Amino acid sequence: MINKISLFVILFIYMSIFLSLSFVYCKHALQMFQQNRYELYRYSKWLFSKNNIKVTPGLIYAIIVLTVSTLFKKSLMAIMTITLVFTIWLLYKENGKVYIKDLVLTNRVKRQIFVMVLLMLGFTYASTVIFPPEITGIFSIIMPYLMIYPMAVITLPFENMIKKHYENEARQIIADMPSLIKIGITGSYGKTSTKNIVTDIISENLFTLMTPASYNTPMGITRTIREQLKPIHEVFVCEMGADKVGDISYLMDFVKPQYGVVTSIGPQHLNTFHSLENIIVEKMKEIEMLPEDGVGFINLDNEYIADYQIMNTCKVVSVGIDNKKADYVARNIKYSKDGSQFEVTINRRKYAFSTSLLGKHNITNILIGIALGIELGIGIKDIVKNVKKIRQVEHRLEVKKINGFTFIDDAFNSNPVGSKMALDVLAMMPEKRVIVTPGMIDLGAEEARINKEFGAYMKGKADHVVLVGEKQTRAIYEGLKEKKYPEKQITVCANVREAFDYVYGHFSSRDTILLENDLPDAFNV
Repeated sequence: MINKISLFVILFIYMSIFLSLSFVYCKHALQMFQQNRYELYRYSKWLFSKNNIKVTPGLIYAIIVLTVSTLFKKSLMAIMTITLVFTIWLLYKENGKVYIKDLVLTNRVKRQIFVMVLLMLGFTYASTVIFPPEITGIFSIIMPYLMIYPMAVITLPFENMIKKHYENEARQIIADMPSLIKIGITGSYGKTSTKNIVTDIISENLFTLMTPASYNTPMGITRTIREQLKPIHEVFVCEMGADKVGDISYLMDFVKPQYGVVTSIGPQHLNTFHSLENIIVEKMKEIEMLPEDGVGFINLDNEYIADYQIMNTCKVVSVGIDNKKADYVARNIKYSKDGSQFEVTINRRKYAFSTSLLGKHNITNILIGIALGIELGIGIKDIVKNVKKIRQVEHRLEVKKINGFTFIDDAFNSNPVGSKMALDVLAMMPEKRVIVTPGMIDLGAEEARINKEFGAYMKGKADHVVLVGEKQTRAIYEGLKEKKYPEKQITVCANVREAFDYVYGHFSSRDTILLENDLPDAFNV
C-alpha cells in the first residue's frame, strides 16, 4: 500500500512539474491564437510559416537531461530537479517579458484554458507513462502549440451557440428601436478614424452611440448593442470590419443601416481576401445593400471606389480633395503643428473649417462627417463648431508629448495610403524629422513591394529612419538604398524598446518623431 501511494505521489509531482513547464507555452499559444482572431487558418500561417514553435528551449532542455541522466544513471530525482529549475527559469523569463498585446482573459479564453488544461493533463499523463523524461520535456514545450487545434475543434460548437444566442438578442434590441438612425462605416483604411470623427460631429446635436475601439466584428458589435445601446439613443454609428468575402454582407444584414460609408479601398488583408477584386466587391456591399431610401457616402479620391459601378438606386453622396467632381470638396488646405484648416463650398457658399487633426485622410474623413451631418439635418454653423471640437483619435496621427519629446503617433494598423500621408505630415515639421516603423503587414504577395515603395517614399520626408525588426523591415531598407538614402541615417533595432532608447539617446525635444505602425506580437519576427 505504501509503495502504491509513493508511486502515486512521485507520478503526481512528476506530472505537475511537466505541466508547469507547459504553462508558459500554453499561454503563448493562446495569446497567438487570440491575435489571429481565433481562426485556425490564420494561426497555422503564423505557426508554420515563421517556425514559431519554440523548439530551441526544448532542445536545450533535452541535451541537459540526457547529459545528467547519463552521468547519474537516469536518476529520476536528478531529472525532476533539472525540470523544476528549468521551469522556474522559464516562468521567471515569462514574468519579465513585455508583450505589445498580451493575452486578454475574456470568457472565451477562460473556456479555452479549461479545455487546454484537460487536454494537457491527458497528454502529460500518457507521455510520462510511455516516454522517457527528456522526450516528455520536449513534448511539454511543443505540444501546447499543437493542442490549439483539438481545443479549437472541441470549443467551436459551444462558441457558435453562445455567439448565435447573443447575436439574436442584439438583433431584437435593434428591431425594438424602429426610429434608431443606423450608420454603417467600412473601408480598407480609415474606418475607426471616420467613426470617431462622425460621432464627434453629430453627437453635439443627436444622442449618439458608436462601437468602441475597433469593435467591428459580429461579436464586438453584438456586445456593444447588448451592453450599451439604450432606447434613449437616436443614432448608432457602427464600424464594420471585413477580412474575407461575406463579412460586410453579414454585418449589413445584421445591423441594417440606413446610411452607409465606404472610406477607402486598397490591398489590405490580401492573405484572406485573396484578390483586390474581392475586396472591392465586398466593401461596396456597404452601399449596395442599403435600402432604396438610404444614403451612401463614398470617397471619390479612391480610384477603386470612383471606378466602381454601384448596383443600387439609393442616393449616393461623394466627398473628395483631389477629385473636384465630388459633392463635397476640401480646398485651400493648410497644416501646422496645431492642426489643419480648409474650406468647403456648401450650397454655393464657402465655409472655413479648422481642426486639431493632421493629415489629408483626416480631412477626407471630416468631409464625410460634414456630409452626414447635413443629411441628418444638422445646421452648417453647428457643424463648423463641431468640427473644431473633434478630438484627436488615439494612435492615428495623434500629436502627443512623451518624456518631453514630440511624437506623431500613427501606430495603429498602418496601410499604403495612410503611411504616405503620415510622411507628408512629417515633412512639414521643423527641426529633425524621424520615423520609427516596423513596416506594414497582412498584404499578401504585395507586402514586400509595398514596403519597398514605403521606404523609397521616405527620401526627403524623414531625416532619420529607425527600423524595428531586421527581417520584417528588409524591404523598406531596400527601398531606402534604392533611393540612395544615406546609410548613416538608417538605424535598425531589434524591438520597440530598443528603438525608443535610440530615439531618446540621439534626438532632442525640438525634433518630431513619427511612430508608423505597431505590430502585434504575432507578426514580430
